[in-house]
Amino acid sequence: MLADDRPGVLADVTRIFADNEISIEAVIQKEPAEGQVRACLIMMTSLIMEKNMSKALAQIEALDSIEGDVVKIRLEHLD
Repeated sequence: MLADDRPGVLADVTRIFADNEISIEAVIQKEPAEGQVRACLIMMTSLIMEKNMSKALAQIEALDSIEGDVVKIRLEHLD
């Protein structure tokens, strides 16, 4: 997701995940390019219900601090 690079944005996103019973396994935030005000924010979650993720992403996309659609990539664990 492309997020404003300012205090509180990550807290807003993680609160939405928590409210939807989604645990975060990893977070990567790419520093914005020179002169840019938005950073690329990548999050990996634990195994979750699809409906929880869909609801959370709709709430995250509604935040003023998030630009455009959030991209979701499903990872499968093959044991």
